Amino acid sequence: MLSPQLLILCLILGGQLLSLADADPMIEIFRWKQMDFSNRGNDLLSSGGRKDRPSFSAPVVFPGKYSRQKREIMTSRDTPVVVNSRADSDDRNASYIPYNNVPMGATHFRGRVFVTMPRRRVGIPSTLNYIDLAEDGSDRSPKLRAYPNFALNQFNASAENLVSVYRTSVDACQRLWFIDTGMLEYPNNRQQIRRPSIWVVDLATDQVLKRFDIPESIAETGRGLASITVDVKAGQCGDAYAYIPDLVYRRLYVYHLRNDRIWSFEHNYFNFDPLSGDLSIGGQAFRWDDGIFSITLGTQKPDGSRDAYFHPMASTNEFVVSNRVLQQESNAARSDHGNDFRVLGNRGPSTQSTMHVYDPGTGVIFFDEIQRNGVGCWKTSQPISAENYGSVDSNAEDMIYPSDLSIDEDGTIWVMSNSMPIFIYSTLDTSIYNFRIWKQKASLAKRGTVCE
Repeated sequence: MLSPQLLILCLILGGQLLSLADADPMIEIFRWKQMDFSNRGNDLLSSGGRKDRPSFSAPVVFPGKYSRQKREIMTSRDTPVVVNSRADSDDRNASYIPYNNVPMGATHFRGRVFVTMPRRRVGIPSTLNYIDLAEDGSDRSPKLRAYPNFALNQFNASAENLVSVYRTSVDACQRLWFIDTGMLEYPNNRQQIRRPSIWVVDLATDQVLKRFDIPESIAETGRGLASITVDVKAGQCGDAYAYIPDLVYRRLYVYHLRNDRIWSFEHNYFNFDPLSGDLSIGGQAFRWDDGIFSITLGTQKPDGSRDAYFHPMASTNEFVVSNRVLQQESNAARSDHGNDFRVLGNRGPSTQSTMHVYDPGTGVIFFDEIQRNGVGCWKTSQPISAENYGSVDSNAEDMIYPSDLSIDEDGTIWVMSNSMPIFIYSTLDTSIYNFRIWKQKASLAKRGTVCE
């Protein structure tokens, strides 16, 4: 029989172990020192059919010529001219330059993880890719496969092909949505070679269902189009709305699939917070002024409406507007939106976030936290505040700059971290792992936090 002292000790140690077990951090699934591809495009290059610069016949539009552009600003989409870049000495016609490939987005759907590679440098074989978990899931550093095929990713082969994709989204109708920015964001040579466009792909057949070119009257360039959120009910697939934040021009675009129309909202809440733009990530100190960056949809209310939660990246505040407001095109023309757009509250210091997603199974919104190099959470049934905002995971060594967060139909969170500030302002160490994909069940991620 245990002595009272030993019994007390066991209870204390057991409680500590239970406390540790309650914490379910993100699980690393894949990691790369440098990204690689199943098809690097070497065959095209040897035959003279692949160049990583626009062809002479390509339409080139330079940002700055439009009357609505106010000024050049420094956002997460820019590389300062004072920073040395390996791209300066790269072979401009190279089909694949390992160092220049920095992944941005990760979305899982039924055994495939879609990984995006925006064209911020030369030498990127394909901007939209996937990992087949059945075939490559056991490889900790798998090669990426072009999606839906390699040919569609060759922007110089056809004006109908993809140029640059940042993030993807899967809707309730098993379709993959994304924005092609149409922009080559090469250092000191940013070029809008195509109109930014909305794409919809059938994930059952991998066929492109829709491409919609965003008119210049709505978005001058694709420079700030980093994400897309889809609002649709299963069984009503034709009546989908897509919400597209513009982090540069600080606007919110709404696209209606059925009517094939797009309109634009402007509001002060889309602007960055000047007190939240000073960042320190991965040993780099810098200032960004990214505006509205992420939109996520809450649960459906009895009247059928849903709240659309949003925030600028350079901010620690969270805002909300009803999707009913956004879906009325006439509302976009109003000079005064009254109380339609509301401030929910502040998440607390150092909670600047790229992407955030609502999980219907838990009623919790999960946030990519760039300052904390981790994942945060907020239970939407509670007022948002520093006290009600929780930390799921934080890892300043391995989860540097979480750039994307998505939740699949099974309630699993997927996170991409890509060390991007180091890539922009310094030099990545290619002898260590720089890019990672993480996952965790949402129901487990909230355990032991205030989001329970």
